Amino acid sequence: MHMSDALVSPVVAGILYVCSASTAGFSIRKLRGGDMNRKVPLMGVMGAFVFAAQMINFSIPGTGSSGHLCGGMLLSALLGPYAGFLTMTAILLVQCLLFADGGLMALGCNVWNMGFYGCFVGGLLIWQAFMRKGPTRGRIIAASVLGSVVSLLLGAFSVTLETLASGVTELPFAVFVRFMLPIHLVIGLVEGLITAAVLVFVFQARPELLQEGSGSREAGRQMKATTVLGILAAVALVTGGLLSHLASSSPDGLEWSVGKVTGSTELVRDSEAGAWAAGVQEQIALLPDYAFKDSEKGTSFSGIAGALVVLTICLGLGLLLRRPARKAEKTGFDGAA
Repeated sequence: MHMSDALVSPVVAGILYVCSASTAGFSIRKLRGGDMNRKVPLMGVMGAFVFAAQMINFSIPGTGSSGHLCGGMLLSALLGPYAGFLTMTAILLVQCLLFADGGLMALGCNVWNMGFYGCFVGGLLIWQAFMRKGPTRGRIIAASVLGSVVSLLLGAFSVTLETLASGVTELPFAVFVRFMLPIHLVIGLVEGLITAAVLVFVFQARPELLQEGSGSREAGRQMKATTVLGILAAVALVTGGLLSHLASSSPDGLEWSVGKVTGSTELVRDSEAGAWAAGVQEQIALLPDYAFKDSEKGTSFSGIAGALVVLTICLGLGLLLRRPARKAEKTGFDGAA
């Protein structure tokens, strides 16, 4: 659902930049001075995991479209909405600047559409509502599916509102909505199942890593926290380095919807601000479209390099937010079984 600069006007882009930056600042204030000891390594690993997972576009049978994990719901279930939103922001920032995935002018829109709803609607509202009586496998699955579907639909609807407010007449609101919502409903269902699979694994292996995850009779405690993190990190590297080659080449839900309305998956509009942003992005992006410049090769390198960059940024951000180290809690990352 990464929007290109052609889909937004400078005014709308500026408003969404302010909204996203304000939410990031609020998240930082909520986290600063709190106990970040357990969240710091998890922010890094899950940032890398979601980055790699977003490289895998899965086909939507019978449509000619594809979708990919957004990950806001997954991040919030493990990190909480504030750390989850900051991690998602870091992912989208790296995708935009290093890989030219999503427009630079549209970055604020993408952070809002893909991060805010997943973290604060799916994670803060839906996840916590389901977990009030304690987590179970059934509640985790239900919360994951519902949270992912609602988050994806809200994000897709926001895209249509942003194009409407931007005066993109090539995408009439009513027609655009008619394509965007159904395809993202399907993508949301798939994302919900992927999210549920990861969260059920964590719940069984180390339940206290989940937000609201301790104290359930169903929960297991079969692995060390460091082992769980190691498995997730290994999956991220394998996904980014190897499985990324298996990603569907079909247009994603947004591109498919644009194509259904306009006849082309890429909308081209004249804009001085858009041209300037594209020029800056072209100069910055070292691996545009997840490949070496002037080459179609480099997907594996891009997947691994991107995951490591996201991991480093998220670890650094977590360390900056962490209060002075204290003795690790019994359920922290001290290697306890």
